[in-house]
Amino acid sequence: MESVLIGEVLKPQGVKGEIKVYPITDNTERFRDLKEIYLSDGRTEKKFHVQGVRIDPKGIVFLTLEGIATREDAEKIRGFEVRLDRSEIPPLQDRWYYFELEGMQVYENDILLGTLIRVQETGSNDIYIVRGEKTEFCVPALKTVVKKVDVPAKRMDVILPPGLLDDES
Repeated sequence: MESVLIGEVLKPQGVKGEIKVYPITDNTERFRDLKEIYLSDGRTEKKFHVQGVRIDPKGIVFLTLEGIATREDAEKIRGFEVRLDRSEIPPLQDRWYYFELEGMQVYENDILLGTLIRVQETGSNDIYIVRGEKTEFCVPALKTVVKKVDVPAKRMDVILPPGLLDDES
């Protein structure tokens, strides 16, 4: 099973085992449909059945999980990653999850520029960090730059703005 990061356990909430989760999504309402999640400490993953979901007005998620019944139980999972089986992630229309983009080969005019290693959020548009043969560079996530994204082929075709790679040695 391949899992995808969807949040992080921040701390216990109350005394009955509820946990406060920082969601890693732009749509926290997706948490309401969860039936099961995986908690990971980086070494192991364990499945938990979701018994309850609350979302506050600021977008923070509170989960009640089977087997986590006390504040002490919840404290033991502080800092754990909240993960979901990749097959449970709903597809997006004309958009992509970061995990789908990371690892893509980035091409311009069929010339391999490098591998997309990270997506960085900015105020106006995302930036794709690409590791080339000699250096890393940033590609703005704009429709004028990113011409094609082929998720199954792990390929992105771009037309870079003039001068973007001029400083590359």
